[in-house]
Amino acid sequence: MDPKKEIKAWHEVKIGKRFLNAFRGMYVFYKTSSHFYILTISTIVVIFFGFYFNISSFEWMMLIFCIGFVIISEIFNTAIEIDIDLTSPEYHPFARDTKDVAAAAVVLSIFFAAIIGLIVFIPKIF
Repeated sequence: MDPKKEIKAWHEVKIGKRFLNAFRGMYVFYKTSSHFYILTISTIVVIFFGFYFNISSFEWMMLIFCIGFVIISEIFNTAIEIDIDLTSPEYHPFARDTKDVAAAAVVLSIFFAAIIGLIVFIPKIF
């Protein structure tokens, strides 16, 4: 296919198809992420504690933001890992570095989400 026609075809994807592609991406994340169940259980626990301790609207916003931030970080990490596995199937130090940096972003998002969780829940516990 002519490269110009291929680029035009990518730009002419209808909005409905774009949403279907996005949902397919979420399904791929669900199927390929080894951490999906940990994320799900952690989210359920945080939501349970939020209801149990009757947290404020602002605290809910912060927790929902943190949950989304961690999940989105993990989705980007999964996308990067899929791409690196495709473009560099054999070992390469740059491929390893790319995967490690993406994983570091997830760890940092979890670290900051945990800090927010402690700020919200420690006063309620004590």
